[in-house]
Amino acid sequence: MVKYKSTTEVLKIIKNQDQIRNFGVIAHVDHGKTTMSDSLLAYSGIIAPSAAGKALAMDFDKEEQERGITIYQANVTLHYTHKGTEYVINMIDTPGHVDFSGRVIRSLRAIDGAVVVCDAVEGIMTQTETVTRMALEERVKPVLFINKVDRLIKELRLTPEKMQETLASLVSNFNQLVETYAEPEYKDKWKVSIQDASVTFGSAKDRWAINVDLMKERGITFKDVIDAYQNEKVDMLVEKAPLADAVLGMVVKHHPPPHVAQKYRIPQIWKGDLDSDVGKALLACSDDGPTIMMVVNMVLDPAAGPVAIGRLFSGKIKDGQTINIIDSKREGRVQSVNFFMGNQREQVGELGSGNIPALLGMTEARAGNTISSIKDMPMFEGVKYVSEPVVQIAIEPKHPKDLPKLVEILKQLTIEDPNLVVKIDEESGETIVAGMGVLHLDVATHRIQDSKIEIITSEPLINYRETVKGTCEPIMSKSPNRHNKLFMKVEPLEPNIAQMLRTGEISDLKDKKVVSDLLKKEGWDTDTIKRVMKFDSRGNVLINGTKGVQFVHESTDSINSGFDDVMKEGPLCKEQMRDCKFIFTHFVPHEDTAHRGLSQLGPASRRACMGALLTAGTTVLEPMLAIEVRVPTDLVGNVATVISGKRGKVLDMQQKGANSIVTGEIPASETFTLSEEMRGQTAGRATWNTSFKSWSEVPKSLIGSAIAEIRKRKGLSPDPPNVNEFIDKE
Repeated sequence: MVKYKSTTEVLKIIKNQDQIRNFGVIAHVDHGKTTMSDSLLAYSGIIAPSAAGKALAMDFDKEEQERGITIYQANVTLHYTHKGTEYVINMIDTPGHVDFSGRVIRSLRAIDGAVVVCDAVEGIMTQTETVTRMALEERVKPVLFINKVDRLIKELRLTPEKMQETLASLVSNFNQLVETYAEPEYKDKWKVSIQDASVTFGSAKDRWAINVDLMKERGITFKDVIDAYQNEKVDMLVEKAPLADAVLGMVVKHHPPPHVAQKYRIPQIWKGDLDSDVGKALLACSDDGPTIMMVVNMVLDPAAGPVAIGRLFSGKIKDGQTINIIDSKREGRVQSVNFFMGNQREQVGELGSGNIPALLGMTEARAGNTISSIKDMPMFEGVKYVSEPVVQIAIEPKHPKDLPKLVEILKQLTIEDPNLVVKIDEESGETIVAGMGVLHLDVATHRIQDSKIEIITSEPLINYRETVKGTCEPIMSKSPNRHNKLFMKVEPLEPNIAQMLRTGEISDLKDKKVVSDLLKKEGWDTDTIKRVMKFDSRGNVLINGTKGVQFVHESTDSINSGFDDVMKEGPLCKEQMRDCKFIFTHFVPHEDTAHRGLSQLGPASRRACMGALLTAGTTVLEPMLAIEVRVPTDLVGNVATVISGKRGKVLDMQQKGANSIVTGEIPASETFTLSEEMRGQTAGRATWNTSFKSWSEVPKSLIGSAIAEIRKRKGLSPDPPNVNEFIDKE
């Protein structure tokens, strides 16, 4: 039985790691995660049982409650007694909407187990697959909660036999995901099973759930469930099989305590020396080790300022402790150590390893940072985002006097949400905000308006990228004073390496041996690896291919600066470059240092990179979105018409109950009128979501007009520059 306990009582239990569980709730949008979390909170006494399933207490942000979706990950500490033993359970409820998947990924770093919530009728959906894959990549162990079982009875009117067959099929489909995405060691170990109660069935809305353990213990069968709905005895079912007992019982039984999980999770998320004292402390989840924590979320408390929430992997953290922010090489001071009870922060003074502290005073910390009591230690691996900001708006205050206030609120928003990118357009002076999708930006603008700032926003615009298509022989560019010559060539970068650069697995800041090992696996030789001048986080690299040339080493920063400029703004329409490998092949420098400074070599490097790209041939890439539409089966043809009319493709159709699920892909630039057309064609009976899928070359028939349109929007001349503008003759 779950019951609310005071902070003091919880702290007594929390000292024994065997009695701690850290888990998250993940799922496809609308499959019932937050409703399930509410039921667990109701059982813990945090919200009234009558409000569970309606209150959406974990969605304590106004935007979340108005939209009926989870935007921010919320965490709460529950107290639960299972078979006579008391447990402290740290639970994180994560967003299901794909625009907020960055928050899901960061949450996974803090937890050891995941309850995957799945709709009994709709089964495994695209986002179910995405979040499960992300969990398995983080070595977070999944269990399965099949929600909305009442739909099988009330909507589909299945017999007990047919119902069990449907549920068994869903379990099999989920295990197929584990088979596909888990590492070899966990493929069999982490498959879920009805027989061992790692699968629970229930209705979060009605607050009941059963699994094999509970069925044996309380003598309940699926026939009892059907009878409860047919004879309006659901209240008796809730009394006999409360949801919290089944779900939290499953968590306690199947999810590991932190000191067990860290033995296999640390090698995946931390690439330092596991045999060092730090490595041993992390593996053991030791209270006696150095304080080491990863920040997974920043929340801005109106009264207390930024709150850094994360997983404490080693040591203890205390009020007043001085701590190092490893990523930015800064010091911070912990003002107070807290944990969350619902949306209430409880001050606790100190927490031990394996917990999820909320720290006040760490104003310089950011989501993703490693913080530690020791200065020099390898950081945790960066979280790998599955999407990129592909939509942007220009934003300005209606009243110029509000500009400082707007700048401040935008700064706060980017602290809370690293997936929101804010930049100033140097030519127009506009403030540009880029996000994962229209919903992501819509939520951000509403947050600004809630701060009592009146703003003017542009129509949403799509972000594009540029990339190289071919290769070229070295081309030569001279510095402005004509005294230095640089020779540069370019070719496409291997896709795996480009991806590792974008996810941060490879970067200039990373441990050189780790980077070298990764590149060797991709076929690079030791000499080439040593010659890397610059890794670019957009997925580009610059390599020194010169032999026996003077002054290269001391000119590196200047040459890198020209490369950086071009990677930020490519030649065709000043969009970011990606997937390019530049090789700096030769250098003829002036003898005198004064003639080869940054003001000379920076522009020469920029011209050489531009010339190489235009010679090799570049193209523009547009973001393609995956689309998943839920619609009555008789309207499938109408949905296909809408998708194909927008340069999209239908890839699959599956019938799920009375509805069909249509999956496909569609260019992001074609989605601005999608709502009107989809509603018009389906009389408002279709629901859908989109997610970033890939960057795809703009079709040849459209590329000329696309480039002209982007250039016009940026105030550039209609035609891209000519290659001859960047290549010098001897």
